[in-house]
Amino acid sequence: MTQPAIAQSVSPYRQLLVGFSGGLDSTVLLHRLMLWREQEADVQIRAIHIHHGLSPFADEWVAHCESLCLAWNIPLLIERVTLLDEGLGTEAQARKARYAAFEKSLLPGEAIVTAQHLDDQCETFLLALKRGSGPAGLSAMAERSEFAGTHLLRPLLRETRASLERWAQEHYLCWIEDESNQDDAYDRNFLRLRILPELSQRWPHFAEATARSAKLCAEQESLLDELLSEELESLMSQERALRIAPLLAMSAVRRGALLRRWLAGHDAQMPSRDMLNRIWEEVAQAREDANPCLRFNDFELRRYKEQLWWIKHQPSLADEILPWGNIRKPLELPQGAGQVCLEGAGNVRLPEAGEKVTIRFKASGNLHIVDRNGGRKLKKIWQECHIPPWLRDSTPLLFYGENLIAAAGVFITQEGWAEQGVSFERKA
Repeated sequence: MTQPAIAQSVSPYRQLLVGFSGGLDSTVLLHRLMLWREQEADVQIRAIHIHHGLSPFADEWVAHCESLCLAWNIPLLIERVTLLDEGLGTEAQARKARYAAFEKSLLPGEAIVTAQHLDDQCETFLLALKRGSGPAGLSAMAERSEFAGTHLLRPLLRETRASLERWAQEHYLCWIEDESNQDDAYDRNFLRLRILPELSQRWPHFAEATARSAKLCAEQESLLDELLSEELESLMSQERALRIAPLLAMSAVRRGALLRRWLAGHDAQMPSRDMLNRIWEEVAQAREDANPCLRFNDFELRRYKEQLWWIKHQPSLADEILPWGNIRKPLELPQGAGQVCLEGAGNVRLPEAGEKVTIRFKASGNLHIVDRNGGRKLKKIWQECHIPPWLRDSTPLLFYGENLIAAAGVFITQEGWAEQGVSFERKA
């Protein structure tokens, strides 16, 4: 790949953040970009190395990357990540942590550049085939895709690993070998070490043919996006919830295509056919008085007001009781739920001497709130105030002693009302 070719592959970007593992692929990528920078004065390149902590040699890899970037005058950012056990498997969890670090590290105007090549594309296609993916999954990786408000660029996607190795040898490059790449217990390594060599020996252009199939699948998905975008927009509310009623009269195929695109709009992982069926049968078609929920890692799919909602999972705070000793200062809520404050003009009375102030998330008995006749249970009040079920156990309730005074931003009780008081609010 010549300097003009690498320039065209990342155009119009001139500021790049390069994912740099220190392996063959990313070393060749960084070397080519460095050569291009020598020809173009306004090109700015930074590298980022992700320390996953999975290998006993991880610190040595950091030292290697630092040495190489120093020699090439490329600023290097080292990001140490901790892999969570979310049931995704080590490979998927490492990828999730890696891309989260990329997103956090991007500067305004930068694009992220990674070193996946043609053989990687073939592996990705076969893994999607193994999972029973449709055209979206079989599209594999794009040469450029939207990412964190910018683009993720893959300039090497049309080149084989063998061609990268020839480049590295011709330019006397040094790289590290990850010992885990020889462990065929990982699905991708199993394909790379055992399956693809056999396929390529039988059919030398198998990887190129697979890439063409992936591109055709991507084109079909792009066409469906165009054909269904207007209809999907008409099915969504202002909050981007999806109305269920219009989906009832559709064929399962059309409904599934719309559901997938709605989920894609929320950056959700694409569901399998079985998961699509579960979404429809267990959530959309659940009995009328049910409160159905399907969990997707950190998110949930819910039904409310005859719509499907994609929401961030919020642990229940129902059993929390938080003392608020100094009401002149905001109080931090647990589980990243923000903070509450009593400030500004409003209609919430201040506590009297001796009234202990707490924040809670549930209340019992009949409650009398302003502008409502008679008492009612908290569940009924939430319904009347149109508070979705998933927010009810995390909406802060202000108590003075054992008396409920107000719910942040929702209601004030008759015991808490003041003609001239303060405002009780939650802030992010």
